[in-house]
Amino acid sequence: MNDHRRLGRELGLFGTDPLIGSGLPYWPPAGAAVRKAVEDYVHELERRHGYQHVNSPVLGKRELYEKSGHWAHYAEDMFPPMMVGGEEFVLRPSLCPHHALIYRSRQRSHRDLPLRIAEIGGMYRSELSGVLGGLTRVRAIQLNDGHTFCAPEQAAAEVSAALDLIEAAHAQLGIRAVRYRLSLRGEGAKFVDDPGMWQRSEAVLTEVLKQRGRDFDAEPGEGAFYGPKIDIQIADSAGRESTLSTVQVDYYQPGRFDLGYVGGGRPVMVHRSVVGGLERLMAHLIEVHAGAFPAWLAPVQAVVLPLSDAELPAAEDLVRRSVAAGLRTELAPAGRGTLGARIRAHRLVPYQLVVGPREVASGQASVRSRDGGQEGPVPLAELADRSRPRF
Repeated sequence: MNDHRRLGRELGLFGTDPLIGSGLPYWPPAGAAVRKAVEDYVHELERRHGYQHVNSPVLGKRELYEKSGHWAHYAEDMFPPMMVGGEEFVLRPSLCPHHALIYRSRQRSHRDLPLRIAEIGGMYRSELSGVLGGLTRVRAIQLNDGHTFCAPEQAAAEVSAALDLIEAAHAQLGIRAVRYRLSLRGEGAKFVDDPGMWQRSEAVLTEVLKQRGRDFDAEPGEGAFYGPKIDIQIADSAGRESTLSTVQVDYYQPGRFDLGYVGGGRPVMVHRSVVGGLERLMAHLIEVHAGAFPAWLAPVQAVVLPLSDAELPAAEDLVRRSVAAGLRTELAPAGRGTLGARIRAHRLVPYQLVVGPREVASGQASVRSRDGGQEGPVPLAELADRSRPRF
């Protein structure tokens, strides 16, 4: 069984330390490289689908979360306020209040809609120690979040477009959803008490799922406090299910923040997360690929292997040229063992570039792929192109 906790530590992808605290992982160079590749891919995918990117702070006044409704409905999952200069500040549990304020920061027209904004930003959950586990349940989350502000008649199209985006990203990442869930309101004060609002939101999500021919399970009690959502479920190596990507229709927060646009009324806020929290995503990717990531995701994409010390200068030059071509490349010199031993040590690296006397003379390298295939000389530009994601 591929357990991301064991594999992640063995491969140097993430770690924890008691002095940092439980549920607060750190990312050594290998894990940081994979994460950055995901971030860059999602950023470009969103850009190509009409999103503008923003940045917002991880703190906000308690008053902000009272206005958004988080304080009334979600406070038990939030960290306690911090007093600064007589004011109470809170680590944010969500990015949507900040994005609502970005929308509100200037006058909007119906011609501006739909307005799509996105961010990979930190949010924080006050999870108890007993529920924390590896990267799947943490206290500090880097969330791939996005919000579309649109006219009510545009909401269904924007939900469908968000699902297109999610399904494209899943295909590129090698993720297979186990099911789609329509998460609905449950009983109690956790959920906003406005049946008409819930019905409108649910109708939009249900319509889109049916139009797309997508089977789904309706589950009361799993919705956000302000509205229903489509949850795309994945399963880990032990068969445990969790939510990765989501799409939500929100009529509540636009009213709380008094959002509007010239030539119309109040916009609808469509929340969507293409790949969810990067921590949970990384846990899943580690297990799905067992550390043998696709070339575009691999922490090291190419390793240069000189046969002996005589080829070291040529190998070092090849590393420099590989890096300049855009490849994440390392050198494994002859002093680290026989060629066979070094190949085995780098068995997860997609491309192994062997440099012997013949390659020194030709100025090229023989490429050996991770599956053992011998390709002979391959131009670095071609290797770099193979090692990029497809959109």
